[in-house]
Amino acid sequence: MNFDYELANFIDFRNKKVCDEVRDISKDEITEHEKEEFNIRIIENKSDFYSAFATDLVKRIKESKERGEDFAAILPVGPVPQFKIAAEMINKLEISCDHVHTFNMDEYANEKGQTVPPDWEGSFQKVMRESFFKRIDENLRPPEDQIHFPTSGEIDSFEAALDELGGADICYGGIGWCGHIAFIESHWGKEFEDNLEGFKKEGAKVVELHPMTIMQNALHSFDGDWSLVPPKAVTIGPKQIMEADHRSFWLDGYIGGGISWQRFIARLSLHGPVTPVVPATLLQTEPTDVTLLGKVAEDVKVEVA
Repeated sequence: MNFDYELANFIDFRNKKVCDEVRDISKDEITEHEKEEFNIRIIENKSDFYSAFATDLVKRIKESKERGEDFAAILPVGPVPQFKIAAEMINKLEISCDHVHTFNMDEYANEKGQTVPPDWEGSFQKVMRESFFKRIDENLRPPEDQIHFPTSGEIDSFEAALDELGGADICYGGIGWCGHIAFIESHWGKEFEDNLEGFKKEGAKVVELHPMTIMQNALHSFDGDWSLVPPKAVTIGPKQIMEADHRSFWLDGYIGGGISWQRFIARLSLHGPVTPVVPATLLQTEPTDVTLLGKVAEDVKVEVA
C-alpha cells in the first residue's frame, strides 16, 4: 500500500525520488559505477575488511619509504580496528616511519568550539594514540612533530602544515549517517547548495554536529548515551579531502542482528547526484576507492524488529 509523506524537517537532502531510486540499488549492483576512477568493492568478512584497510595503509607507507619520499596521510577515527593491525605490520616488517606525516580528520569540541582534552575518554586523539601510535615500536614511530591533530586553537597551523607538504598523498575516511565525510556535515553543505565548486574550496573550521551525527556516534561510541556526545567538532574541510592525491573510504557501519545504519547513506553517497547537502557525494568527482563491508552492502529493506 502506498503512503505519501514529507521527510523530517532536520533532513537536508529532500529529493524523495532520488531516495527511492538509490534505495532500490541491490547488493549485486552497488559496485557498478559509470566513472572509471571511482571504484567500489565489497569485502564480506570483517577481519578481512580491516586487514585490507591496514595493508593498504602500510603498503603506501612502505612504498613511499622505498622511494625516499615524505608520506602525508589524512586519517579517520572510524573505522578504528585497522590501526592495531597496521601497527603490528609496521613492527613485524621493521618499517621506519620517520617520513610519515599524519593529519587526523577531526576532533570533538564543546558548545564554545573548544576541542576536548586529548586524554578525555571520547577524544579521537586518545583513540589514535592508543590504537595506533603507541603500538608502533618507539624506534619506528613517526616523530611527534609529524603527528597532527586538529584543535580549535591551531586550525590555521594545522592546515598550513598539510599545505607545506603539498597536501595529502591519501585521505582515508568513512561516511556518516547524514552523508558527512570527516565532520563536514550536511547543513554546512546546505550553505553551498548552488555552489559546488565553492564548497570544495572550504577549509578546516569548527562545526556544529548534525542531529543524525550525534545519534550515530552515541550508537557506536557512547553506548547509546547521546548526552555524552559533544555538540561541536573541529574538522578538515572539503578542500583537504579534494586536494589529496587519492581517497580511500571504508564503510563498516554494521551493528549486528542484521542492522546496518549505513546501507541507505552508502547508496545515496555513492550513486546519488553530487551535491553539497550530501558531502560524501563529492568523492564521486575525484579518483576514489570505496570498500564496503558485506553486511553494509546488503539490500535496503523494511523490517520491523
